[in-house]
Amino acid sequence: MRVYLVIIDETEEAARALRFASRRAMKTGGAVHILALVPRESFNAFGAVQATIEQEALDRAEMVASSAAGSIFAESGKMPVITVRAGDAQGVIRDYLAEHPEVGALVLGAAGEGSPGPLVTHFSSHVGALPCPLFIVPGGLSDEDIDRVS
Repeated sequence: MRVYLVIIDETEEAARALRFASRRAMKTGGAVHILALVPRESFNAFGAVQATIEQEALDRAEMVASSAAGSIFAESGKMPVITVRAGDAQGVIRDYLAEHPEVGALVLGAAGEGSPGPLVTHFSSHVGALPCPLFIVPGGLSDEDIDRVS
């Protein structure tokens, strides 16, 4: 089974990537894995305050991922795998790919204007080191365009 890994957050480009991956999965009999990232905080507060800040960030990421998963389930009847991890985005994604050899493609969304985004920039410049193909969904595609090309 082909597995599409999507990095999810609250951006429009992540929604585009998720739409593409879910459509490809439905058409190919595959599955979607959703990875929500929580960046490490660059400051340290008092112990209890720091723990509260980190827990709130994890809860928010879990909510975003669960909402995205619910949309996929409503359309396809298949529940995607959801993972929430904290840390450096590139490192977390590389670790996830190493732990999950069943992932057949990493699907990222590029911003519609300006820089494509840090993950697209990083992974497109290191695509030769990835264990799977990289799909980049342009931010300017409409839902109809995504449905047509997926």
